[in-house]
Amino acid sequence: MSMNARESVLDRYSEGARERQESLCCPVSYDTGLLAILPDEIIEKDYGCGDPSRYVEEGDVVLDLGSGGGKICYMAAQLVGETGRVIGLDMNDDMLALARKYQTEMATRLGGDRVRFIKGHIQDLGLGIDALDEYLRAHPVNSHEDYAALKAWETAQRRDNPLVPDASVDLVISNCVLNLVDDHEKQHMIREIFRVLKPGGRIAISDIVSDQMIPANMKNDPELWSGCISGAFREDEFLDAFTTAGFNAACYDKWDAEPWRIIEDIEFRSVTLTAIKPEVGNEQIIDRAVIYRGPFAGVVDDNGQTYIRGKRVNISGTTHSLLVNPAFGNAFIDLSATGNNVPGSSCCGPVETVTTEPSSDGCC
Repeated sequence: MSMNARESVLDRYSEGARERQESLCCPVSYDTGLLAILPDEIIEKDYGCGDPSRYVEEGDVVLDLGSGGGKICYMAAQLVGETGRVIGLDMNDDMLALARKYQTEMATRLGGDRVRFIKGHIQDLGLGIDALDEYLRAHPVNSHEDYAALKAWETAQRRDNPLVPDASVDLVISNCVLNLVDDHEKQHMIREIFRVLKPGGRIAISDIVSDQMIPANMKNDPELWSGCISGAFREDEFLDAFTTAGFNAACYDKWDAEPWRIIEDIEFRSVTLTAIKPEVGNEQIIDRAVIYRGPFAGVVDDNGQTYIRGKRVNISGTTHSLLVNPAFGNAFIDLSATGNNVPGSSCCGPVETVTTEPSSDGCC
């Protein structure tokens, strides 16, 4: 993304904070019950292509990337309950001002101050823009030595006082903003999302994808870039980017059959991608068992383990916690839930990871 495109993004969304920009919107149906207590201005000046709020659970710590005027944040705040909280992150001063304008009023309506807004770049969740500005005011960069000192301060800030700490968030959501990040920063952005999530944490990313590679002439068009077109992930690359960063169970939970726009015969449509950050555990301790229900003959997980339909497979507790997650839609029979969690404990069913000798006193 060129400097002109970056400025176009800032300018276009600043204008969107002042007056509604219809070209920045995809048609989206939101829960009217959650919208009921929101100020009209926030609803009117919201720009997105999906509704990631429907993935919020009670007690969640939610991080909304590119939170804009705060609509999704204030919707999520109603769902996290008294024990949860919501963090909205945006780089645009005008959008942040709009979101914060109603913060006190919304805290009263919510029965508690559960939402806060912070200024930062979604591709660099370790460095706050306000802290950077404060440093630069005190330490202007006028020489190579000053620049080196700045970079050292940035490194220390990300390590010792990150804007969003490691493993601090249950759910990361965003609504049509990942496409606005420069292509060469997108993979780092996804690694940052992975970093701030707790083990077992989830993502729900609503964004625009293309069905073909986007040509250079479109990439270099600031209007198309700020309009959520030129920076879109290709539909297959979007999923791959998250699995490459270490996410499991990545899938398109929502896929609009009709394209939002078609430009130069390229289809651009809204999707919502969900995935999980796997928990950390000892994969050598094999003390759980599952059976893949079907309907496919077999499936392979993100770690290369194959599950054959109807065949018992012994797994670690870490893998077990992933496979019984609602993200897999009850695709596996959890034998551990009925006490069959010890390898070889059932002599009537084959066990994938254990080889046993024939026994004359077998029960079958």
